[in-house]
Amino acid sequence: MKKGQKLPDLSLIMLGAGNSTRFEHSVKKQWLRFGHTPLWLYATKNLTNKLNFKQIIVTGSDKEIGYMKRFSDDITFVKGGTSRQKSLQNALKQVNSAYVLVSDVARVCIDDEMLQRIIEKKDIGDIVVPFLDVSDTVVYEDNTIDRSKVKLIQTPQLSKTNILKKALKSDIQYTDDSSAIKAMGGIVTYVKGDKKAKKLTFLEDLHELACIKKPSTDIFIGNGFDVHEFEEDKPMMLGGIKIQDSPGFKAHSDGDVAIHALIDSLLGAIGAGDIGELFPDSDEIFKNIDSKVLLDKVYRFVTNVGYKIINCDITIMAETPKLKDFKKQMSYTLAKALHVEPIFINIKATTTEKLGFIGRSEGVAVSATSSLKYIDWTK
Repeated sequence: MKKGQKLPDLSLIMLGAGNSTRFEHSVKKQWLRFGHTPLWLYATKNLTNKLNFKQIIVTGSDKEIGYMKRFSDDITFVKGGTSRQKSLQNALKQVNSAYVLVSDVARVCIDDEMLQRIIEKKDIGDIVVPFLDVSDTVVYEDNTIDRSKVKLIQTPQLSKTNILKKALKSDIQYTDDSSAIKAMGGIVTYVKGDKKAKKLTFLEDLHELACIKKPSTDIFIGNGFDVHEFEEDKPMMLGGIKIQDSPGFKAHSDGDVAIHALIDSLLGAIGAGDIGELFPDSDEIFKNIDSKVLLDKVYRFVTNVGYKIINCDITIMAETPKLKDFKKQMSYTLAKALHVEPIFINIKATTTEKLGFIGRSEGVAVSATSSLKYIDWTK
């Protein structure tokens, strides 16, 4: 197949909103890095580099779709549903082409020949489906059945868009597009699939995907800075601990300025915006919330999308309170929250030599720097 081959009226849907529970890894499989590229984008580019689609649509989970959008402005991103079928229905609402090619982002290694076999049959029937023959004996409900009548179905599958939309208007949950179209009496055309186009489902499947490469070993640095003024009659939370006999901070949350700066440094390192985008102060759910809860959410997000924290360096600028006796406890508290050794969370405290609002004891400022790397799934 010629790179960038044009086809009339064909769109691509890549399904990537699953929860990845069967993969059993700290990283969601959608976010495994091949070089710098996450799996969902790697699989999408594998197809878009072969064909020139009218539309490119990728589904993602509601917690990750905002981050996915930072990777490309050529893709239409659609929030997935509670099932594969619901995600596909959501994506189909955006399709205005006569044909649609649907694949799973976990189907990474689709080669030119397999794709060409699918495209060549697009005008035969209502859907074109790749399959594999079965070579082993097949037993169904304790009965041996004729293996020549068994097909292992793969994706991508190419459908007439109007037929697929109609087929999915059902309460029945189908595991693939062809099952839905066949159930409504549509014509299914089968073509030879490819063993190399194995779907990544379990961790051990990674060893069978020949087209992938190791994650980059680059290090990513992020900076965060935050300021809060004091507020009387409110406890001071700083660095995850309560500071006795000191006024708290004026803020929508508990005002832990050190954790807020730390969160921004983590988000900055992975290119995920800032704390205000994730936890807006206009949302009452975050009113007076413990900032350690926010830090835990960010840690889980950072890990899910494929990163490991190396170390964090935090500088607290305050005339008051004096923090010498609190730094070690802060370090241990934040290290526990980020699942790293305390040595990798460094806390520094300084004054501004009586200068500015900090020197006038009106508030506290914190600067944080974090370094992260991709989780090496090869280990």
